[in-house]
Amino acid sequence: MGIRIPTVVQENIARRCDGCLRVIDGTPWRVNILDIVSTEVAAPWTESTGINPGPFQFHPDDACVRTWMAEKGFLFCRKGRVREIMRPIPVPGPDGSTLRWGLCDGIHRDDHELVPA
Repeated sequence: MGIRIPTVVQENIARRCDGCLRVIDGTPWRVNILDIVSTEVAAPWTESTGINPGPFQFHPDDACVRTWMAEKGFLFCRKGRVREIMRPIPVPGPDGSTLRWGLCDGIHRDDHELVPA
């Protein structure tokens, strides 16, 4: 109809990469973390989860995901790859309590090799 609407601008984009915080053009690549413990009853709303399962959205570059993991303090299993679903691995401290979490795709069958992301 030839009516110009100048209030609609291109920079109103909410899709930002969780790793580099830049705008994602097109469809974001999403990563989900599996639940730490699967329970048969829902957790009370007063409790918080150990890890937010996501989904988190990134550019389709592994570097953005690894940057996000490093900022959160996660370790990364170098025998795996960054995939759409990552599995949390508890890394026990010297006294038996969990100090950190590692993330792995869970495809390999042997022991994890966790390194800083």
